[in-house]
Amino acid sequence: MLRPRWVLALLLALAVAAGFALLGQWQLERALASGAVTPRETEQVEPLASVIAPGVDVPDTAIGQKVRVTGRFVPGDEQLVQGRVNHGDEGFWVVSHLVTDSGSIPVARGWAKDRKTAESAMASLATDAASSVTVTGRFLPSEAPVVPAEGADPHSMSTLSVAALINLWSDTGSPDVYLGYIVAFTPAAGLEAIASPPPEEPFALNWLNIFYAAEWAVFAGFAVFLWYRLVKDAVEREEEEAALAQGEPAQAAGPPPGT
Repeated sequence: MLRPRWVLALLLALAVAAGFALLGQWQLERALASGAVTPRETEQVEPLASVIAPGVDVPDTAIGQKVRVTGRFVPGDEQLVQGRVNHGDEGFWVVSHLVTDSGSIPVARGWAKDRKTAESAMASLATDAASSVTVTGRFLPSEAPVVPAEGADPHSMSTLSVAALINLWSDTGSPDVYLGYIVAFTPAAGLEAIASPPPEEPFALNWLNIFYAAEWAVFAGFAVFLWYRLVKDAVEREEEEAALAQGEPAQAAGPPPGT
């Protein structure tokens, strides 16, 4: 029905719908912007002491950071951590006890696919002299301890738990312990390097803004639907009035009721 008032009403409805659509787009952009995470600079090697202190809960800013620290390994404190995946293969980590000027920290020295290779590397490390070394690697938080399965070696480990390692280490006279560990970039002799890629930054959408954007889209559609309903009702009303108008003369020309 091409009448000026309905054409103008359509243009108004389209303008309102466009405004609602722009508001929805703005809400969607806000949702994406607020969910974006500024990447942390983890690939610059920093001194361990400047990243975290012993006995302090690991902050998010320290997770995955490349660090460097100087200390001495304690021969004989090596431990195996089983079930560690490296480049898709499951195997073992060899973990050593490093004592620094600030405290003790576990260091994952390397990976082996089979237990025999890992134990051979452990035996070699156990005979090394406790000389000063500088370790460069990626710092990660301690994992939760897991109780060995029934019938398994009670000292076996499937997670790198600092709390569990403390009970197995020799007494070095230093009670301070880092609540995390270092994955060394350079593996010990007989072991393979452990894959330690940069941490992935999480991306979280702002679902409240997503909901608002969906609401604006509904409002935009409703504006056009409202115009459609108004026009449809007007057309139906005019058709009904036209039908009544056409029926009145015929009704008047007929015989009166009851005759």
